[in-house]
Amino acid sequence: MLDDIRAALARHQPRYDGAPVVPLGAGLDNIAYEVGGDLVLRRARAGTMAERLAAARHEADLLAAVAAVSSLPVPEPVFVDEPTAILAYRRLPGAPLHLNPVADPVALAGPLAQFLSGLHVAPGEVTPGGDGGSSLAALVEVDDTPAEEWLADAAESYETAAVAVDPADRARIEAFLAAAPPAGPTLLTFCHNDLGAEHLLVDGAAITGVIDWSDAAVADPAVDLARLYRDLGPAVFERIAAAYTGDPDAVDPGRVAFYARCALLEDIAYGLTSGATEYARLGLAHLDRTFA
Repeated sequence: MLDDIRAALARHQPRYDGAPVVPLGAGLDNIAYEVGGDLVLRRARAGTMAERLAAARHEADLLAAVAAVSSLPVPEPVFVDEPTAILAYRRLPGAPLHLNPVADPVALAGPLAQFLSGLHVAPGEVTPGGDGGSSLAALVEVDDTPAEEWLADAAESYETAAVAVDPADRARIEAFLAAAPPAGPTLLTFCHNDLGAEHLLVDGAAITGVIDWSDAAVADPAVDLARLYRDLGPAVFERIAAAYTGDPDAVDPGRVAFYARCALLEDIAYGLTSGATEYARLGLAHLDRTFA
């Protein structure tokens, strides 16, 4: 990808000629590099070049639309390079929260509540099975995955994760997997849909950005709350819920905890099988409070 990066920069940002190119990491969907300390270039990891280009264009359009409703900074697109399907955007200050935990995560609750309250009531609210009809909704798919499917996927993840789980913790996980899932949401809204700590940038105790919108969807807003519950703990979730001004159903504690537990098992399994061991380490560290 390095040759493609150099070619894309030559076409759009020649002032970066010779600037250092530093790997930022590779997630499930994308691989990213930093150039010159202030520019991020990323591309989808899978698909034909035409599919990758479509994904890059879509993300650029989506970022522009999200910026109009977000109370927190989101990446600013700089260019989409057609021959290489690379999207470039300005790097936001700060570092990922999962690698740079703040001393008092409760301090993040207020800004996160404001952010989610604005995001979830943005145009794009639909009832389950509805068709949206707003500019934001038109940019994303509807993700109305039923809770039964979440639970089945969590059980599959646990088959992999169990080897790393302390035997003393297995009974409560297995009881969770054997129980009936909660009822579904009353309303779907526009969501980040992967709002884990790895996608929140912080500088000191301040949130400086929300990144990686590639999974955004019209979905159950409780999913956004759930990944914060998983990564920041129930005390932070309770503070967010208290200040949240969106649909009260979005902060239903039972459904949020359900999604959080499913997501945590997925993280542990992913960390054990992908080599991204930080996911497994953090998942195991947060297991006790998430399954309390």
